[in-house]
Amino acid sequence: MRFWNNLACTGLLATAAVATDLLTPDAVERDIEEKNLQNVLWNLNHIANDNGGNRAFGLPGYNASIDFILERVQTRFGNEFDTYVQPFTHLFESTRSISVKGPEGEDVYVITLQYNTATPLPGGITAELIDTPVDDVRGSACFPDQWENIDATGKIALVRRGICAIADKLKLAKAHGALAVILYNNLPGKPIGSATLSADNIGLLVPVGVITQEEGTAWKARLAAGETLTATLVVDSVNENRESWNIISETKEGDPNNVILLGAHLDSVQAGAGVNDDGSGTAGLLELATSFRKYKGFKNKVRFAWWGAEESGLIGSLYYGQHLSEEEADRIRFYFNYDMIGSKQPIYAVYADTDAHKTGGSILFDYLQSKGKPVEYGGFGSSSDYVAFLELGIPSSGLFTGAGAPEDACYHQACDNLDNINWEAITVNTKAAGRAAAQLALSLDGIPPREKSSLNPSSRRAVQRQLNRAAQITKVIDKSHKCGGLGDNTI
Repeated sequence: MRFWNNLACTGLLATAAVATDLLTPDAVERDIEEKNLQNVLWNLNHIANDNGGNRAFGLPGYNASIDFILERVQTRFGNEFDTYVQPFTHLFESTRSISVKGPEGEDVYVITLQYNTATPLPGGITAELIDTPVDDVRGSACFPDQWENIDATGKIALVRRGICAIADKLKLAKAHGALAVILYNNLPGKPIGSATLSADNIGLLVPVGVITQEEGTAWKARLAAGETLTATLVVDSVNENRESWNIISETKEGDPNNVILLGAHLDSVQAGAGVNDDGSGTAGLLELATSFRKYKGFKNKVRFAWWGAEESGLIGSLYYGQHLSEEEADRIRFYFNYDMIGSKQPIYAVYADTDAHKTGGSILFDYLQSKGKPVEYGGFGSSSDYVAFLELGIPSSGLFTGAGAPEDACYHQACDNLDNINWEAITVNTKAAGRAAAQLALSLDGIPPREKSSLNPSSRRAVQRQLNRAAQITKVIDKSHKCGGLGDNTI
C-alpha cells in the first residue's frame, strides 16, 4: 500500500517525549478523562461553526478537521507514531440553494434531495403545473400505465411522494416531457430528512423539489377544479469529483506483522457539525492515541484510522481496504469500529456476529458490563466503516450507542452539536475501547487469523465491486454537466 506523508521530517516537528512506563489496560483506562474528550469535541464543533456549519467531505470544514488531527498525531506525536495521509477522489454533491414559488408568486417551503439535478440559473424553471393520479397502493406515478394520457411536455409535474423510489417517478416524468417535478409529501407537516436519488441516476432525472402535503393537496384540488397554475423551481446544485483523505497513524513500537486497527470517520453530513456522528468516535481515538504515546512495551502495533467520506458511502475505508495487499490484510489481526459512541440516550451495543468477532468484542462487553451498563451484542449492518474489514475476513467489533430517536434525535441534523452528547457514555465507551486495544497490543492469544476460505460470503471481491461502482459514477460525472451555476463551481 502506498501512502503520502503530509509533512516532511515528522520527527523534527514532534515535541520531545520519551515513553518510560509500560503499557497496561489499567493505565490507558485511567488516562481517559471526560474533560479531554470535551476539549476535542469543542474544537470539532468550532471548526464546523467556522466553516458553514459542517465538516463534510469536499467542504472546508473537513479540510480543517484533517489539519486538527494532523497537528496532534503528526506534529506533537511524531516521536511515537508514524502518520500518513492517504488521498482519494470521490463524487461530491451539494444543493447550494433551492426555492419554489407558488401560483401567486409566494415562497413555498421546499427541501432538496441528494444528487438533485440543477435547473437553469438564475431563473430556474417556470412552467404550468400538471397533476398526476394518486395511487397509495402501487405508488403514485411509479409505473408507465399511470402516466397514460398525461402530456407533461414543457410542464412541471405535481406528484405525490411514497411507495416506490423517487427516482422512478422522475424518470417517468422526464420520459413524458416534464421539465421538472414538484413532489408533495405523503405525510402531514414539513418534509425532513436526506433522501437520495442515487449517484447512479445523475444525468437521467429532471430537477425536483419536495413540498408539504398540505401545499400539494391544495394545488391538486385547484387543478382538479379547472384552474391553470404556474410554479417556479430553482435548484442550484453541484456534482463533481473532489479529493479527500484518510489519516493513518500507528505506534512505532510493536510487531508490524500484528496490527490492531481502530477506526472512526472524520467527516460529518452537510446538515451539521456531526459532534456525535462521528465526532464522538474521532475524539475517542484521538484521546486513546494521546494515552498510548506515553507507554512502551507494545508487542503488537496499534494503528488509528480517521476515515474520509464515510457519509458519502464508506468511501475512505473501502478505498483503504481495496488497496491492501493480501499480506497487508493478513497483518491486521483485529479491527475496532467506533461510530457514534456518545448518543444522548444511549444503548450500549457491541458489534459481534461470530465467535471470531467476540474474541475482541468480549473485552468491550465485559468492561461495560462491569460498569453496570445494559450492554448487548449486536449484529453488523452495512452502514459503517467495518464493512471493508468484514469483507476481507478480518475479525472485527466495535461500539455503537444508537442513531435516530430516541437514542439520538439529532442524527444527521444541525442540532448534532455539543448539546447532543452524553458525556458519561462517550467516556465509558472510550475507556472500554482503550482497554481492548491495550490488551490486544500486549497479547493476541485467542485471536484467529483472517478468514480467507471460499465459503466466506464477504470477500475482497465485494470491496472491489463497490469501488468499481463508485468509479463508474465518477466517469459519468466527468462527462456530465456539473452544475447549473455560472463561473466558479466551488462552494
